[in-house]
Amino acid sequence: MDRGQLTLIGSTVCVMLSLHFSIQLVSQHFMSWKKPKEQKAIIIIVLMAPLYAIDSYVGLLDIRGSETFFTFLDSIKECYEALVMAKFLALMYTYLNISISKNIVPDEIKGREIHHSFPMTLFQPHTVRLDHNNLKLLNWLSWTFTIILNVSVSLALYSLVVFYHVFAKELAPHKPLAKFCASKGFFFCFWQGILLDILVAMGIIKSTISGWTSSIFRKLSRMFVIVEMVFFSLLMQYAYSAEPYRTGSVAEKSDKKK
Repeated sequence: MDRGQLTLIGSTVCVMLSLHFSIQLVSQHFMSWKKPKEQKAIIIIVLMAPLYAIDSYVGLLDIRGSETFFTFLDSIKECYEALVMAKFLALMYTYLNISISKNIVPDEIKGREIHHSFPMTLFQPHTVRLDHNNLKLLNWLSWTFTIILNVSVSLALYSLVVFYHVFAKELAPHKPLAKFCASKGFFFCFWQGILLDILVAMGIIKSTISGWTSSIFRKLSRMFVIVEMVFFSLLMQYAYSAEPYRTGSVAEKSDKKK
């Protein structure tokens, strides 16, 4: 058995594990269906791991039409990333009882300061007071900058970091840091791929590893993603656990907050 076959077998096992952990978590949420608005967003986020794994797996295959299908699947994945980003922010809004469509912002969080960093200070004041318009801006940034992923993925993350910083105390019972890492860690894969492409383009990798072509490194990058998705799907099990919905602790937390 050659190295290519071993790689394919290992990648297949990793994809199956990602699918198993993700489907298991989705099933747990369906069996504890207490808060549809929250859990729909969670399911959309959780399914990102197997989509990444399958997309990268197709990119590893050397069969007729696989590269074309990979390009098509990769386009779907990037559109799905925008949806995940928006759903993550919507989930945080739900935890805080914020409604953009109904112009509802709880009195206890109105007027809170949002501190912007460079380069956002070129377009926004350094410090602004929280209101419905600023929340709408964060939501818009999340959608717009994720859609233009190749240019502005960091700005999409920026809007969520700002949001987390402002509401860290209120979001604490919902494990926001774990949720953020599980959801936005996918963008680590994006920068990982960019870094490999840059190293190949500059000739640094070729001069270091004799005989390795850029095609091999593209496959290597995809293999990394497949393995990483196993760990991300496990992190999802912790960050987006269905246990609070099963035990009713979500309702208890909401009541305590009120």
